[in-house]
Amino acid sequence: MNGSRSFQLFQSDAVEWLRSLPSESVDLLLTDPPYESLEKHRAVGTTTRLKVSAASSNAWFQIFPNARFAELFGEVFRVLKQNSHFYLFCDPETAFIAKPIAESCGFRFWKPLVWDKCTIGMGYHYRARYEFVLFFEKGKRRLVDLGVADILQAPRIRGGYPAEKPVSVNETLIRQSSDENALVVDPFMGSGSAGVAALKLGRRFAGNDVAEESLALARSRLLAEGGVEGRLLAVQEQLLAKCGGAGA
Repeated sequence: MNGSRSFQLFQSDAVEWLRSLPSESVDLLLTDPPYESLEKHRAVGTTTRLKVSAASSNAWFQIFPNARFAELFGEVFRVLKQNSHFYLFCDPETAFIAKPIAESCGFRFWKPLVWDKCTIGMGYHYRARYEFVLFFEKGKRRLVDLGVADILQAPRIRGGYPAEKPVSVNETLIRQSSDENALVVDPFMGSGSAGVAALKLGRRFAGNDVAEESLALARSRLLAEGGVEGRLLAVQEQLLAKCGGAGA
C-alpha cells in the first residue's frame, strides 16, 4: 500500500485481523464497534437500527461483546505507532465500560468528544441526540488545530447503512490526528465512512468487517472517491484463508 488514496479491505474478526498487522504499523485508528448495549436497546424497543423481526437483529451486525474489549484494545495499542491517537465511537453506557479497559492497556484518556446529530433519535428518557467519541492517546501527539471544539455537529445519516457515521465527523478526527499519506485503520468499518474521509484527505486506508455487505458497499464508495485498491499482505492472506473470509 504505497501512495496516498490507496486502500485495502478485509473480512475477518476484528481482533484476529488486528493480530495479523505488524506492531507499530498504524498511524491512526478510529472505529465504531457494534457495541453490546445496542442489543439491549433493541430488545426494549428503543432502537430499530438492528431490527429485522421482533426476535432477530440485522444480519449486518454481529454484536461485539464488552468482554472482548480488553483483547481489542490490547491489539489496538500494539499496532498503533508511538505518539498516535485512537478514537472510539460509542454510547454513554459503553463509554463507562470501555474507558478503564483502554487505560489498563496503556492508553491515556483525554476526554469524550460529542457528536451532535442535530436531531433527536429513538428512546424513552431524554431521547438521544448525541454519541460519544472517546479520545485516547498512545505516547504524546499534538492535535493539528487546538481551536477545534469538543462538540462535532453533523446530521445523522438516514436511510443508509445501519449506524453509519458522517464522513465529515471522521474527516475532523483524521485531519486532527494524522499527516498526509498516513495509514488510517478501522477494524469495524461498516459502510467505509472512515475510509472515504481518509482518501479525501490524502491518507491511506485499511478497513475490516465481518459482513460481506460492508465490504461491497465500502469498496464501491472508496473506488468512487478515486481510491486505488492494493494487494493483500502474505500474513493477511494466510489469516483470511484460515478464516474462510474474503478480502481485497
